[in-house]
Amino acid sequence: MVRAAVLLLAVALCRAATLDSELGVGKSINIFMRYGYLSICMRVVPRNDTDGWVFREPTVSVFRDVDRFVVAPKPRQAKTLFDGDFHMEFCDNLKQLLQAYFRDFSFERLERPWRAFTAGWPTDIMARNLGINSSFINGDHCYVLVRVSRFRETAKLKDLPTNIAVEDVVYEAIDETLIGDTVSIADFVRKYGSHYIASYITGNSLYQVFVFSRGMYSRIKERVKSRGVADIPLSEMNDYFSPLFAEHVGAVKVASGNKTVESWAMKRLRVHYYIFSYPSLLKLHGEPALLRNLDTLLGNEALLQLELKTLSPAFKDAKKKKWFEEVIDNYLKLWESNM
Repeated sequence: MVRAAVLLLAVALCRAATLDSELGVGKSINIFMRYGYLSICMRVVPRNDTDGWVFREPTVSVFRDVDRFVVAPKPRQAKTLFDGDFHMEFCDNLKQLLQAYFRDFSFERLERPWRAFTAGWPTDIMARNLGINSSFINGDHCYVLVRVSRFRETAKLKDLPTNIAVEDVVYEAIDETLIGDTVSIADFVRKYGSHYIASYITGNSLYQVFVFSRGMYSRIKERVKSRGVADIPLSEMNDYFSPLFAEHVGAVKVASGNKTVESWAMKRLRVHYYIFSYPSLLKLHGEPALLRNLDTLLGNEALLQLELKTLSPAFKDAKKKKWFEEVIDNYLKLWESNM
């Protein structure tokens, strides 16, 4: 019965009328529409198409005068070498790797937001998106995700007040919802969405996954934990992240799939280590010239961070708001457990 309910709601939600596909704070989206397959409409991993879109999920204008609540972005410092982020995450298993990749994606009332992107990925697609051989998707493996992200566009909303005005058609739709009636909430979500965009960052990133045996992984993780990456000699780090220590050195991937950036990384980030030759993001460490080049190369081509909040502020009646939140919460749990 639970699975049937999920399928019935999915069919209902897929009949939604859409207004546009604009990435903008305050815009609402229906995350049930493509739950498990959000990478189809949000460019978060490389795709085989050549179109220049970043976000093409249908969105709806629900709130009025949203601009009043936009947080002013911080101006970039003139002397900034690279406006972005370089980090390394140790992942004990595949679940932690996927969680790490989507660390900066937060969907209110969804405990595992990465599942909204990856639940529909078969093994070969998951391996391709992570840049590793499919044989390392299953089995007892540990991973280290290395990523460098260049931020281009940032937008963020303050917390919306409870008295924020909504569009007339939205007000009328909320008025038609009934407490205790799940179908009326599902119909509202079908037309006007489940969540609104609270913040986002676009830009581009390079990322690479290294696969380790559990024993070697524990050794490296403890070493980094006790000393810190900055205090470990570069030669030692290069040893750890070489084919001598790693079971598999994944490909350097570009989040947007930009072939020019990918080609640059293959040539400029190549490491020659004994008999091995392979590209490694660790070559960026302590190389300001490479970072400066990358700062220019990584354009505004991918979605790097996204925060979604439920449309609760649109509901002015406290009891209806509580019912809306309860229904959304229940359906999100169903989606997470059935995908």
